[in-house]
Amino acid sequence: MRSKKTKFIFVTGGVVSSLGKGLASASIGALLENRGLDITLIKLDPYINVDPGTMSPFQHGEVFVTEDGGETDMDLGHYERFTHARMSRLNNFTSGRIYNAVITKERRGEYLGKTVQVIPHITDEIKASIRQAAQDVDVVIVEVGGTVGDIESLPFLEAIRQMRYDVGSQNAVYIHLTLLPYIGAAGEVKTKPTQHSVMKLREIGIQPDFLLCRTDREISRELKDKIAMFCNVDNGNVFTSPDVRSIYELPLELHRQGLDERLAEVLNIWSRAPHLEKWETIVRKIYEPARGEVTVAIVGKYVNLTESYKSLNESLLHGGIANDVRVKLRFVDSQDVEAQGPEKTLAGVDAVLVPGGFGVRGTEGKIAAVRYARENKLPFFGICLGLQMAVVEFSRTVLGLKGANSLEFDEHTAHPVVTLMESQVKVQDKGGTMRLGSYACALKPGSVAHKLYGQESIQERHRHRYEVNNAYRGRLQEAGLVISGHNPELNLVEMIELTDHPYFVGCQFHPEFKSKPFAPHPLFSGFIGAALAQRDATRGQAPVHS
Repeated sequence: MRSKKTKFIFVTGGVVSSLGKGLASASIGALLENRGLDITLIKLDPYINVDPGTMSPFQHGEVFVTEDGGETDMDLGHYERFTHARMSRLNNFTSGRIYNAVITKERRGEYLGKTVQVIPHITDEIKASIRQAAQDVDVVIVEVGGTVGDIESLPFLEAIRQMRYDVGSQNAVYIHLTLLPYIGAAGEVKTKPTQHSVMKLREIGIQPDFLLCRTDREISRELKDKIAMFCNVDNGNVFTSPDVRSIYELPLELHRQGLDERLAEVLNIWSRAPHLEKWETIVRKIYEPARGEVTVAIVGKYVNLTESYKSLNESLLHGGIANDVRVKLRFVDSQDVEAQGPEKTLAGVDAVLVPGGFGVRGTEGKIAAVRYARENKLPFFGICLGLQMAVVEFSRTVLGLKGANSLEFDEHTAHPVVTLMESQVKVQDKGGTMRLGSYACALKPGSVAHKLYGQESIQERHRHRYEVNNAYRGRLQEAGLVISGHNPELNLVEMIELTDHPYFVGCQFHPEFKSKPFAPHPLFSGFIGAALAQRDATRGQAPVHS
C-alpha cells in the first residue's frame, strides 16, 4: 500500500525519434521537485534486449549504471542529473525484461493453465512494474520510448491507457511530445505531423491532455489554438519545447510557459511555487562564465557519437560550472593518436581525459595520450579503462616492463599488469555479469583524491571486468605510482595518482554517473580546476616531446 496518493504523468512521443522525451521528462521532474513534491521517473523501452548492457554504444548511446548495479537507458542519467531522485533497476523496463518475467512465471505454473496473452498478462506485468517503482512518491513520470505507431511499443501504450482507469482520471495525465517542422519553401510552420501523430495515439485509445511541441522558433497563440482545436486538447495545454543553447535551460523555459503550474492544476496537486534560483545560476555560469574557457581532449574510440559519452560530457560541463569556466571538448579518436602522434592530435589542449571503453581497437593511442600527458605535466584524468591504460603506460615506460598490457587486449603478455577479476574467469554470459553498481573505496589520507572528496571513505559506481593486477602493486608503488584509493573488502585498486605531477588521477569507477549541475562531482571539479591552472600557467609554451 502506498502512503501517498500517487499521481502519474505519462510521456509519449510522435512523428520522429530523438525529439527529447527524456529531457522533457527530466525537466518536468525538476520543476515538480522544486515545487516541494517527491518524484520519481520510469523509462519503458520497447526493444527486446533485457537491458542495454550488450548493445553497441554506436547504436544505443551510453549505458547508464544505477547504484544497485542496473545497466539502464541513458535517459536515467538525465533523470538523476536534473533531480534528486535516485534511480535503480526498477526505473527502466524493456520489452525483453517484461516478456522474460512473464515467461518465467508461465514456466513456474503461476498462470494456472491459462493461455498467456499480451492482454492481460503482458500489460498487467507492465502496470505492476510501474506500481513497484511508484512507492511513496507524489508524482511518477513515465516515459515511453520509441514513437507512436511503432509495433514494438503497443503493449506499453495499452498498459498506460489502462492505468488511467485503474488510478482515476484526476490521477493520470498524458503528455504527447511531437514535432512542428518549419518548411522553408512555404515559409511557415506545419501542424499536420502533430495532427497525424495525435490521431494515431487516439486510435490506440489515448487522448493526450497536453501537447509539447518541439520547434526551433516561437509559436504564435493563434497556431497553438489551431493545434488545440484539431487535436482536441484544451487551449491552455499546448506548450512548446524550443531549441535551447543548454539543456539546463529547458526547466526554466517550461516554467516560463507555465507547464508545471498547469500540471499541478490538472492533477489537483497542492504545491508551493518552485524555487528555481539554482537553475538560473547554472544557466548563467554556462552562458556567461567569469573565467573564460579551457579545452579538454577526450581520447576515446566512440568520439564520433557523443551520445556514447553523455554522462561524461555533462560531468565535464558540471566541472566548468564549479569553476565558473566554459569547458570546450575536443573529441580525439585514439586511432588518430596512433597514426599521427599525440604531439599533433593533442596540441593546444589544457587537459587530457581517457574514458572507459571495451575492445582492443585504439588502445595504443590511449596509452600514447597518457604518456604525453604524464611527461608534459598536462592535467590527466583516466576513468575505468583510462586508469588501466595509465597503469600499462607507467609499467612499460617507468618500470621498464616490455610488452606490459591488459589481459583483455593481449592474452599472452609477459606482464599482465591489468588482469581479469577472479570472479569473472568462468563467466560466459555477457549481460549483467560485470562488476556493477556501487562499491566502497577507502582513500589514502593526504592524497589528491582525499583532498577533493574531503572524506576518507566513498561509494562509487562500477562497470568493468578487469582490474589492476595485485601482483604488480608493490613494484608500481615503489616506482612512484600512488594507490590513493582501494576497495577494502575485495582489496582492489580503485584510484591512482602521481605526486610529481600537477594533476594525474585515475579511477576504476565511473564518477560521471553521480555528477549533477547543482552538485558537480569533486573529481571533475578538481580536473577542470587543474585545466584552468594549466591554461593560466603555460598557455603558449611549447610542450616537451616524448
